[in-house]
Amino acid sequence: MALDNEHVTTSMLADRLGYSPATVTGMLKKLARLGWVIYEPYRGVTLTESGRVIALEVIRHHRLLETYLVQALNVPWDKVHEEAEGLEHVLSEYLEERIDEVLGHPTMDPHGSPIPSHSGSIVNAVRLHLSDLAVGDQAEIIEINDHDPQLLAHMAQFKLYPLVHFTVTAIEPFDGLITIRASGQIHVLGRVSAGQIIVKKLNVS
Repeated sequence: MALDNEHVTTSMLADRLGYSPATVTGMLKKLARLGWVIYEPYRGVTLTESGRVIALEVIRHHRLLETYLVQALNVPWDKVHEEAEGLEHVLSEYLEERIDEVLGHPTMDPHGSPIPSHSGSIVNAVRLHLSDLAVGDQAEIIEINDHDPQLLAHMAQFKLYPLVHFTVTAIEPFDGLITIRASGQIHVLGRVSAGQIIVKKLNVS
């Protein structure tokens, strides 16, 4: 669900969560009764201010847990999302702060996603996808969608992590395959995969 007061449709949530639209509608009605969302049939749903606070706290738990699992326990980054989902709702505030302190107060999780601060603020930059780039563009990987373990495993295999710089060298006109060069190596990505990679274009002098 969006954190910036934009409407999110029931079908969008159903696709993301893997539930039927009817099940999602039932969930939204319960959240609306709790005062966490504003649900308008056929229009979508937005977070209330109290709902946004709760959502940011859950996101903070989730991304701190992912970071801890990778850094302290050496859990592969393509496996931490599912593990963190099972722990994020039971993590105490005390343990959350201990993890944050031990990790040195990180601002990004292993996939490049921003970690909300203890006060509930979060940095939401303009989201440019790798699939939006043109041939010749130079860019830096900022974030990779952590909901696709296969993509994460593929990216790790070729050492394509956040902060890595690359150049788009070719885009196939029919199937959309995108060829990039990073650290002297050539890699080919499908357009769907490239659409899950957030990048920042680099200024070239």
